[in-house]
Amino acid sequence: MAKWLVTLGGFALAMLALRDVFHTLWHPTRHGGLSRGVMTAAWRLSARYGRRRAVGLAGPLGMVTVVALWAVTIIAAWALMYWPHLPHGFSFATGLAPAEHAGFLDAVYISIVTMATLGLGDIAPTDAWLRILGPMEAVVGFALLTATVTWVLGIYPALARRRATALRISQLRRAGLSGQQWYTPTATTALQSLAADLAHVCVDFRQYAESYYFHDGDVSTSLAANITYLAAVVDHVPDGAGEEPRLVREILRVSLDDLAVTLDERFLHTGGTTGHVLNGYAQEHGRTAKG
Repeated sequence: MAKWLVTLGGFALAMLALRDVFHTLWHPTRHGGLSRGVMTAAWRLSARYGRRRAVGLAGPLGMVTVVALWAVTIIAAWALMYWPHLPHGFSFATGLAPAEHAGFLDAVYISIVTMATLGLGDIAPTDAWLRILGPMEAVVGFALLTATVTWVLGIYPALARRRATALRISQLRRAGLSGQQWYTPTATTALQSLAADLAHVCVDFRQYAESYYFHDGDVSTSLAANITYLAAVVDHVPDGAGEEPRLVREILRVSLDDLAVTLDERFLHTGGTTGHVLNGYAQEHGRTAKG
């Protein structure tokens, strides 16, 4: 009876790991999990004790740590499922004494070999259900590799979109527009385009929440540093500026509000106004807000 309890414990551990992979990559939620916890801890520690270079490494190192924990958890889970059934549930190559290879480390070895799809064949399952369990782990190992690549290919384009949006805002700020220049068609088009960019950034924060914990090294490409300037631009356009500038102003204000709601619900938890949240975003990323 005890060996089946250990097997069930391994199955439960495997389900927890696979659930975290699922919620991180394919069904993101704000409830966190292993990935969110590790990324948050890496960010807090690097910001509190590290230098700027350490803060810049928090995101990548956090991702590596999460993937390593996924792999270790899955290996340990399947090892717990194999272990109670050693040695009688497995066949051993000539020269291996079954009684000497019935420990937990041997189960870990079988799990690693199976997950990596090496197929060495020195220890192989013979019981029917174990012969099904082994290939299932190999499939999970391949899926984990695919999931890791998917994660990287999703987060880095999201970072590129965010930094490009920040650079466009920075360029607008450095252009030094004033007075009637804000009412021109060119300025209106630029602001309208930025509203669309903010919608993409908002979706990226929801879909790839871990991207929040990546530091933007240069001030001009830091959304945290430049977003408050865009909020100031919204307040700069007066009611008498014309119908089209007023419309763009309202669209931009709603876009900023949506971004602030996303940042506050998922990361900052201040419950404040849009301006308060955006300033908090700048402070958490070690930036001076450009107003």
